Amino acid sequence: MTSPKKRAFSTLIFIITLFFSIAFTSCDDERYSTDTKNRLEFSTDTLTFDTVFTTLGSATSKILVYNRNKVALKISRIEIAGGNISSFRINVDGSVNADNRFENIEIRANDSLYIFVAITVDPTNSNSPVFIEDSLIFLTNGVKQNVKLQAFGQDMEILHNKYILNDTTLTANKPYLVYGNLGVDTAKTLTLNPGCKLYFHKNANLIVYGNLKAIGTAEKPIILRGDRLDKIKFETPVPYNLIAGQWGGVFLLWSGGNHVMEHVNMNSGYVGVYFSNSDRNTLPKLEISNCRIQNFLLYGLVVQNANVTVSNTEISNTSSYSVYLNGGKHSFIQSTIANYFNNSSDVMQPTSRDKKPAVMIMNLNRVAPMETVFRNCIISGSSENEFSLASRFMDQYKGTFDHCYIRTAKALTLPQFTNTNIRWYAKNDTVFKSIRYDLEKKTYFDFTPDSVSPARGLADKAIASQFPLDLNGNNRLEDNEPDAGAYEWKPTK
Repeated sequence: MTSPKKRAFSTLIFIITLFFSIAFTSCDDERYSTDTKNRLEFSTDTLTFDTVFTTLGSATSKILVYNRNKVALKISRIEIAGGNISSFRINVDGSVNADNRFENIEIRANDSLYIFVAITVDPTNSNSPVFIEDSLIFLTNGVKQNVKLQAFGQDMEILHNKYILNDTTLTANKPYLVYGNLGVDTAKTLTLNPGCKLYFHKNANLIVYGNLKAIGTAEKPIILRGDRLDKIKFETPVPYNLIAGQWGGVFLLWSGGNHVMEHVNMNSGYVGVYFSNSDRNTLPKLEISNCRIQNFLLYGLVVQNANVTVSNTEISNTSSYSVYLNGGKHSFIQSTIANYFNNSSDVMQPTSRDKKPAVMIMNLNRVAPMETVFRNCIISGSSENEFSLASRFMDQYKGTFDHCYIRTAKALTLPQFTNTNIRWYAKNDTVFKSIRYDLEKKTYFDFTPDSVSPARGLADKAIASQFPLDLNGNNRLEDNEPDAGAYEWKPTK
């Protein structure tokens, strides 16, 4: 039999041995490799920011630092090469440093570390974007590694609740950043030169009580869009510019207005163009040509008691009516109205499309009945019915629809449609090349007619000859069989 003293001594030896074993194991876990072969890996070798407006800063981007080795590493130094004078600044593991420098950062085996990078650009005194570059340096066991940091800084002119009291021209020298409302006084004219860019902050609007002359060119279109230049940071980043509701819209509100929009690209607000007039006896005018009005949370084009001509233009993807007409004379020539709003990801369009058609024509005035013309157009979308005509006085309504493709559940038998060349929707029609946004391929909707599209060769040649170049600059008369809509199909090279 072993004596109690011997048993107690053995137990004590066991406890001491176990203690030192745990202690040494713990020390072993905290040892850091000094082998220069054990290096860091990064989620990217170059972190690129979209264009950053000077003084405003940008959203934060991140870099993941990986230690894929079987041993822990101690990073002697993490710093931005430009130090405290750099336009970039970093946050390492939740900490900031005025000198953009951190020392002795531990990273366990098979673990990772977040580094957040932001940028603020001082005014560059240049009309053109200025390239800004720096690098994020890591020093581990004497081995230097780096990640490049890149951005473009752009000076801009801020318009904060600006109300224009005289005829005014905005140039293309610098972009304009609009906060609140940019207003134009009655009978005054706001002119936007070719290449002019207006970036609107959340809920900002262009409100015109006078005239709008936005005349761009194919080479220098006018841009109206939201001011978010960054991306939503999901697994697959999505540019904010593709998300509807980023700003308000353009409101034309003078009964005596005479407006022109040519080569204007506008997108991703609440309303594209809201052209409203309560005076039925005086109808303002709006000419829209060679424009893209895309991706709005409510409407694309609303016209109330006004005369509008739309040519060679795309109006697409809205949660409600893409085009709403009520009162006045309206002419749509060689244009595409397509509503596939629900065919974007939930991230891009959290609001679902309602049951409204892409085109709604509402004729309610007996004294001055509406006149509408649609020639060489496409009206399509994801709903069964994308065209609706409502009138209390259908016998007085003056409508002409010719050489158009129209999606409805059934062909309309009204007099305005019976003697015209209309191609009505048929099951399994493939109208366009792409009717969705592909997050993985990062490709946007493409409303060019598909090779088997019923819109191909549908256009009236005489009308098409008035607009020989489509919205992409392609010659729609080249094959002598022009297509309906704003775009001409071309074979893939």
